Amino acid sequence: MGLLHNQFGIRHVISSAQFGREALACVFEGADDIAEKFAQGRRHEYAHALDGAVVASYFFEPSTRTRWSFESGTHRMGGSVITTENAEKFSSAVKGERLEDSVRVIGHYADAIVMRHKRTGAAELAANYAKVPVINAGDGTGEHPTQAMLDLYTIKKLRGTIDGVNIAIVGDLRLGRTVRSLAKGLCNYKKVTVHFVAPDILQVSPDVVDYLALRRVKFQKHSNINEVLADMDCIYMTRTQRERMTAEEDTATKNADTEYGIGTHNLHLMRPDQILMHPLPRNNEIEFSPLTDGRAKSVYLDDQIKAGLHVRAFLLKDLLN
Repeated sequence: MGLLHNQFGIRHVISSAQFGREALACVFEGADDIAEKFAQGRRHEYAHALDGAVVASYFFEPSTRTRWSFESGTHRMGGSVITTENAEKFSSAVKGERLEDSVRVIGHYADAIVMRHKRTGAAELAANYAKVPVINAGDGTGEHPTQAMLDLYTIKKLRGTIDGVNIAIVGDLRLGRTVRSLAKGLCNYKKVTVHFVAPDILQVSPDVVDYLALRRVKFQKHSNINEVLADMDCIYMTRTQRERMTAEEDTATKNADTEYGIGTHNLHLMRPDQILMHPLPRNNEIEFSPLTDGRAKSVYLDDQIKAGLHVRAFLLKDLLN
């Protein structure tokens, strides 16, 4: 195993809470090296980092960026991937096979399991039974730790530091797993202030609030994005997780994306030095018309995407070293 295991005792990546400031610095340094080599045309220096390794891409929910960035990183470093497009339908799960049995079996075929599951806590359960490293690629409304890592890495790259960041996290904060992981990750840094912006029905859950309070991280709740938009260093938008809602919740939040979103009606409140982020996919919370007037750095289709490849490639290389 690599540095994460030897120095920090990390064998599986299940929660952002596993990663302290030093462990995150290790991830960022590794991602920096991969990004630099790729950008300089020296990709060959990593071309054999995963020679002979097989990564199982085990996804029970749809994914574009997460799945393909892990798979791309594996291939670019000389490894190979076994996968199913929809494990809920095209694996023995459709026959009722228990997750515990599935991951034990997959461990005989692959050297790591990257898993997304609709059930909160599924990744931790899998890690308890798997004989190979498990990386949580999203578990229900639980966590998405590698998304938080790439988000923090993006902020650090663009600001130079995460310390002192004033960040607004906006949208569906109750059901969005990226929110939970990012909030936990921010707790590793000094003088951070987190502003949670959402309607009451979608406000951040008590466990996140309790985690921040325990770590003495400043936070505030808001119901109007325009109250905070001009004062933020970073605005982190999220979509409404309608696939996890009841019919009543869906009706009650039908206008939330636009009411709590960014568009021509409030773009004038933003500053050119602000960072506008999104874990994607986006719907109507950021207007589809291009934001081209220099009001904030929109990085969700560029910097965050590249960061996802480099961070996840490093995690695979390190855990399988």
